[in-house]
Amino acid sequence: MAQTRELRRRIRSVENTRQITRTMEMVATSKLKRAQDRVVAARPYAEALAGVLRDLYSPELAEQFPLLRQPATPRRVAVIGITSNRGLCGAFNANLIKETRRRVEELERAGAEVELHLVGRKGIGFFRFVGRELATKRQDIGDRPTPQHGAEVVDSLMERFANGELDGVEVVFAKFVSALSTPPTRMVVLPIEPPKAVRGSVPYYILRPDAESLLGAILPLYVRNQVFRALVETAASEQGARRTAMKNATDSAGDMIDSLRRTFNRARQAQITQEIAEIVGGAEALRG
Repeated sequence: MAQTRELRRRIRSVENTRQITRTMEMVATSKLKRAQDRVVAARPYAEALAGVLRDLYSPELAEQFPLLRQPATPRRVAVIGITSNRGLCGAFNANLIKETRRRVEELERAGAEVELHLVGRKGIGFFRFVGRELATKRQDIGDRPTPQHGAEVVDSLMERFANGELDGVEVVFAKFVSALSTPPTRMVVLPIEPPKAVRGSVPYYILRPDAESLLGAILPLYVRNQVFRALVETAASEQGARRTAMKNATDSAGDMIDSLRRTFNRARQAQITQEIAEIVGGAEALRG
């Protein structure tokens, strides 16, 4: 009796857990669709910015803009690491933290001084635990980042880069390829790399006021948009990872329930057989 009661308790416990993980899977699926729409909506603007920048760029103009300065040897680099505020998404945050640590260590081995700027509670908690000093930290962005958030993260770094206080700004984020593929990715935000020329006809622009003024306005927009896209893609990747993790947990809970029920049925059958044997034995003893 004690064994069957324990099995019943465990079955109820796992069923409750499965109900929670199934609900979280459904919520993550709903959020993933909206996050994926934001990723798709952000891409045309980014591509248009890159196209205009590519068409306006020339080596002569590039010398006038600090954001296009290419340091020979980076001595001071800012690394922006993006993670999520919540867990229950498998190895998603662990992979991002691992990639951030790898890049920081790589830069420090090359002799650069590294500033660490973190977005997301999970990354902040880990680097605090290992005793790493943080230059800035943000926990208020959540899973619906806006262009304003991207500007807030990178504007001060962009100003310091333009003043020569930084030699580079990089961001580590989760690139959203699909719901099942969200690899940790490193992207150089500053300096802005000279765009590659595209073969074919070059669009004809009527520039007002002039190419120099337009390029000066587009470069900060381009940097902010790069960081915004990293935030958006990481948010979508988080929901994809959480949906996958919760689906795996739900399936595992189902398998565990089936196994526990088989064990319970065998124990119950053995108990009934024992009771029948005791009744038959008692009847035979009274008859004899």
